[in-house]
Amino acid sequence: MSNQENQSLDKLILKKLTRLYLIALSLVAISIVISHIVIDNQIDNQAEDSYLINLSGRQRMLSQKLSKEVLLLQKENDPIKEAIIVKSLEETLKLWSHSHEIIINQDNSENVKALIDKLLPYYKSIKNETELIIDDYIKHKEIDAEQLDARIAIINVDESLFLNAMDQIVNQYEAEASSKLSSLRYLEYAIFGITIIILILEFLFVYKPAATYVESVISKLLSAEKKAIEMAHNADKLTAAKEASVRELRALNYAMDQTLLFSRTTLDGVITHLGDNFSKLFKVNSMHSNLKFSQILTSSLKDRNYIDQIITSNNKSGWQGQLKIFNKQDELKWLDTTIIPVTVDSRAELLIICFDITERKIAQLEVERLSKEQFENEMNQQKILSSKIVENQENEQNRIAKEIHDGIGQMLTGLKFSLESINLSDPNKAKEKIAYLKELSAAIIKGVRTATFNLMPPELKDHGIASSLLRMSQELKKLTGQEIIFINKTDFNKRLDSLTEINIYRITQEAINNAIKYANADHIVVMISHSNDILSITIDDDGNGFDPAEAEKNKTSESGMGMEFMKERIKYINGRIFLSSVIGEGTHLTLNIPLKK
Repeated sequence: MSNQENQSLDKLILKKLTRLYLIALSLVAISIVISHIVIDNQIDNQAEDSYLINLSGRQRMLSQKLSKEVLLLQKENDPIKEAIIVKSLEETLKLWSHSHEIIINQDNSENVKALIDKLLPYYKSIKNETELIIDDYIKHKEIDAEQLDARIAIINVDESLFLNAMDQIVNQYEAEASSKLSSLRYLEYAIFGITIIILILEFLFVYKPAATYVESVISKLLSAEKKAIEMAHNADKLTAAKEASVRELRALNYAMDQTLLFSRTTLDGVITHLGDNFSKLFKVNSMHSNLKFSQILTSSLKDRNYIDQIITSNNKSGWQGQLKIFNKQDELKWLDTTIIPVTVDSRAELLIICFDITERKIAQLEVERLSKEQFENEMNQQKILSSKIVENQENEQNRIAKEIHDGIGQMLTGLKFSLESINLSDPNKAKEKIAYLKELSAAIIKGVRTATFNLMPPELKDHGIASSLLRMSQELKKLTGQEIIFINKTDFNKRLDSLTEINIYRITQEAINNAIKYANADHIVVMISHSNDILSITIDDDGNGFDPAEAEKNKTSESGMGMEFMKERIKYINGRIFLSSVIGEGTHLTLNIPLKK
């Protein structure tokens, strides 16, 4: 065989032995790790099983203690001792309930879960009766003897059943723990047998072939001289490759000069080479020497000092960032700059590569300026809207106060004077006064109902949006005389969250009030319909109508602000509002609100 074939064969043998050795060691390690993990896991399970058995035993003890304290409470007549027993009973019940929760929340087997389900009715019965005893004492500071006897009888019966069930659970825990222990013993034997087999195979197929291979390696050391000669020959080849690399580097350097803003400097920023594109952009001679990089970029002393500081402080770690400068022609330039430390012929230098991003940066700054102006305009509009909302709320409060003072207040004053002026000695006049008082009382009730209806209709809280819109239509029809019709097209009767319902109600109320107050409508139709995803409410009127574009311009007017309030409310509940109106033909308003699934 040739030397190359021998070397190839040696490498194959070495790789094979190494692979087999690693596989054998890995198998032994895996078997040990698995054994350790399984045993640790089983120990943890045994500890957990022991804990559950102890906890179950404590449950039996606590249930007996609970029954004992209840019996003590039955026999005790001293209020102070009763209070002490009740407090102890409360603590025992709390600990007993907590222990039960721990047991049922464990990762139990199906058999244990079945026994716990069987136990649960007795547990709930004992807990319920004990809580009733404690609650009766806390509320009344004494115990009804008849009720106590009845509850103690229930507790005694259920406690016996509870103890039997707990005994079954403890026995089941013990049986499962024994089964796990037996499984662990068989698994340990199996892992031990596998480990022995692996060691035998490792001796036959790894250690013995390795000894044979070591003997052959000694003879191969004699070929070291030939390998040294070959390495010298290879060194000559490396020298030739280095010269080729230098030529390629020069070609690359030329390409960079022609395509990039490229420069090489010393560590303190003195130019050693300046690319052609740099020379053209900053109108300098590419053959400049002994000039600092900052001197060709700008004539500003402050900017030069800043650039020099960047170069000197980052000449070892490198730097990447943007430079804003004014060149010698006082033109603004933005350069995306990268400084890279390099070593050329054992000499440390800096490679500086730049990209002219002036146009992109100016466009970016302009976009930011326009975005800032737009944001400021939106904030100003929001401030105006917020102030109008506050003003509208204040006017609404003043209106309600005036209604109560001028309407209900004056009628109550009249009612008071009329009551005081009744003369029972004159039955006829007293009868007339009483009839007048009835009419006045009805008017007061109507006024109170109107005021409270405007504030928060009880229908909305009790029955939902559909019923409240029906009631609002009926009430406004009575109060205004206009024909207001409500139609529930799809028999919608679902409840929404309170914020959604109140906002829908207020938007509809605002739309109807606008139709009455500004449009002079005679007929108004409110229709509600829904699908699986959308709730739709439409308000149609035959009023004067208006130009929506003109209303959009006059947002600060009272009617314009009403539309803004409706838009803000519908946006708050993630809905949408659609408005169409024609002068002389009326207005159509649609609200679409998403229904949560």
